[in-house]
Amino acid sequence: MTREEKANVIKDLTTQLADSTTIYVADISGLDAGTTSDLRRACFKANIRLAVVKNTLLAKAMEASDKEFGELPETLKGNTSLMFSDVANAPAKLIKNFRKKSKKPLLKGAFVEEAIYIGDENLDALVSIKSKEEMIGEIIGLLQSPAKNVISGLKSGGGKLAGILKTLSER
Repeated sequence: MTREEKANVIKDLTTQLADSTTIYVADISGLDAGTTSDLRRACFKANIRLAVVKNTLLAKAMEASDKEFGELPETLKGNTSLMFSDVANAPAKLIKNFRKKSKKPLLKGAFVEEAIYIGDENLDALVSIKSKEEMIGEIIGLLQSPAKNVISGLKSGGGKLAGILKTLSER
């Protein structure tokens, strides 16, 4: 690979790192062709971009990026694959599900919404991360519950001012 080609790869990686809020660094070495194909297919279905990268080029792209990757560049040893996703826990769920059939992929580390996770032992924590949509849904559900109670209490008060005041004072 020429210097110009390496510079282009670093530039492309830097752009991908800048555009992504969820980046997983994994080791998929040792998978046979069929299993690798299954993994790529599963990534495609889950809307996860999977790319095998050279550690030195990725390290240079991380240095050139505006993001702070903390200890993540230290995990760049051996074979490295990147998983980019718009959903924070999607790659972790895919890895966990895929490992029911295979010992790989192994999680080296992850960069999720500016938080850094190092090591495969963090896989369960990453699986339990809720997406923004899930959090908004839970908050709306929590906010609706008291409002529904007040509205039903107001309706049961018969609409009279005394009933409404009594219901509000009880709440």
